Amino acid sequence: MIDLDYLAFLENILTENRKANFLKVLENRTKHFTVAVEDVYQMHNTSAVMRSCEVFGIQELNVIEQRFGKRIDKEIALGAQKWVDINRFDSVSGCLSDLRSKGYQIIATTPHEKDCMLEDFDISKPSALFFGTEKEGLSKEIMDNADGFLKIPMVGFTESLNISVSAAIIIQSLTNRLRRSDIDWKLSDEEILAKRLDWAKNSIRDIKRIEARYYQDNPR
Repeated sequence: MIDLDYLAFLENILTENRKANFLKVLENRTKHFTVAVEDVYQMHNTSAVMRSCEVFGIQELNVIEQRFGKRIDKEIALGAQKWVDINRFDSVSGCLSDLRSKGYQIIATTPHEKDCMLEDFDISKPSALFFGTEKEGLSKEIMDNADGFLKIPMVGFTESLNISVSAAIIIQSLTNRLRRSDIDWKLSDEEILAKRLDWAKNSIRDIKRIEARYYQDNPR
């Protein structure tokens, strides 16, 4: 349950422009699609995927760090880590289980399968879009457990794109189609309130001191 009094207290600290921007951005946020990256060795690629999620309205990014434990490259993310929720997993199985429990179908992005081209992908189902390592692609475990495969149509000699480029193309295409559709893709009222609270806290310096002072003055 969101503490509405605390939310109002924090938002009173923010400028009217920032509060309006929060509402405008949240109108275009979605959890209908989520993105997952598996053991991406180059840190800047994970950060760039996060930035694409933020720019195109994907609220959650799932990071599997089974082999390579990495921190987010803040210079590449350019603040996106403040606005996108990061779910971290230390195993493929844990990530797959979590996403399935939330109702997502597992979609493996790969240039080597012939299941579905990007423009033909059915956007009606909640989908988790998986992106793999730079050289090896997605693991056999994900490929074996995928409900479908998705690829970008290409007409040149090159068979694959950098993961951050692939993610940007796919996320932009699917979210653009989603916003033009009749699908119920937006965040719920409760989810919007939760993000308003999170984003307000992320926007205020010395939030821990302010939070402690608030609850001292307003004991539950």
